Amino acid sequence: MVSSDPSNHNVSTMAKSSTQFQRNKPFLFLSDGCLFLGGAFSALLIVWGFSSFTTPIPTDNPNFGSVTTKITDAPATSSSGPDLRFDPPDRTFYDDPEMGYTMEKKVRNWDKKREEWLKHHPSFAAGAKERIMMVTGSQPKPCKNPIGDHLLLRFFKNKVDYCRLHGYDIYYNNALLHPKMFAYWAKYPVVKAAMLAHPEAEWIYWVDSDALFTDMEFKLPLERYKDHNLVVHGWPHLIHEKRSWTGLNAGVFLIRNCQWSLDFMEVWASMGPQTPNYEKWGQTLRSTFKDKFFPESDDQTGLAYLIAIEKDKWADQIYLESEYLFEGYWEEIVTTFENVSKRYDEMEREASGLRRRHAEKVSERYGELREEFVRDAGRFKRPFITHFTGCQPCSGDHNHMYSADACWNGMLRALNFADNQVLRPYGFIHSDLGDNGVTPIPSH
Repeated sequence: MVSSDPSNHNVSTMAKSSTQFQRNKPFLFLSDGCLFLGGAFSALLIVWGFSSFTTPIPTDNPNFGSVTTKITDAPATSSSGPDLRFDPPDRTFYDDPEMGYTMEKKVRNWDKKREEWLKHHPSFAAGAKERIMMVTGSQPKPCKNPIGDHLLLRFFKNKVDYCRLHGYDIYYNNALLHPKMFAYWAKYPVVKAAMLAHPEAEWIYWVDSDALFTDMEFKLPLERYKDHNLVVHGWPHLIHEKRSWTGLNAGVFLIRNCQWSLDFMEVWASMGPQTPNYEKWGQTLRSTFKDKFFPESDDQTGLAYLIAIEKDKWADQIYLESEYLFEGYWEEIVTTFENVSKRYDEMEREASGLRRRHAEKVSERYGELREEFVRDAGRFKRPFITHFTGCQPCSGDHNHMYSADACWNGMLRALNFADNQVLRPYGFIHSDLGDNGVTPIPSH
């Protein structure tokens, strides 16, 4: 499994144009999910993966959990959940003609606007602080790789399965919302638009198209992030002490839906290709992080820069997660699936309650029960997310440090490993992770 410190790694995790660049830290690759512009930025193919962003909450953050204002004609809340048909005539920020969704259009007083919207829609107030909206996406054109569209479909299915199991909404975008924000920068206009379109969601959860959930039972420990607005996989000492651009991965991130996040994204995106300072930022980032081998300004290094250089302004609200595989490097993971599965089978033999048949809707309950057994499982614990950085399933232009077979076979194994956790309540399983065929689960 992946070690907790990337400095212990001996295999390269970053995309690179030369095999001289060895992986001894976690790397971000340009994922197909961010390649919305196709070949317009082909020079960046040496950077196989990048993507990330997140948001923190200001000290005057409104208390969404205590909304008690009574609205005329408002429906009574019930255990049936939010009322999807109720939208009162009261004015909200949506009625403001100055409100805009684009990156150039600044949004102010967003926390107050969200609070007011929730007051007018009280059925959404319950559970608002833990509501998550997952966002992902890919390029607007068909894949060049013959099996690329099929792979993206399966990666998307995996995310849909995870969201269904945990009650999250999901949005898949394949439109380039800003013509100049291509490659790994393309996701930020989508994240901002999702914030404005979903005031009922406390968190926006970006996951690259080439990343998949390989522990379908695991639920994000939101309580751990209650004082933070952005969560990414990373190691503080690599950023602050070693000034390494690989000290974090921006392909998967959790960002709070608040004003801090909008302000942070505005600053972050100012390093992107839509700005006149794009080339200058590339020089600044490369001079600050000596191990950055390509000249373009990218979102991952930009985030590392804001954490390291503007620490007093931003870092306290950013959580660098390294205690579990918030996102894990695929090459170090795919060879462990059989051993992990074997260990989980042993757990079930030890605890009959874990192997009890149950309806899919109550799967979270069994995930909670399993935590006691897997807490100290170490390398035998399922990786939460497996990220195929450098493989480029859609374009097929994988990093040459890997073979095509290693990428595609690794994806098949990871997808089937995750799918086994989904198929189980339906009574089937992939007995061979390298084969899409299924067999019925034998009776206990």
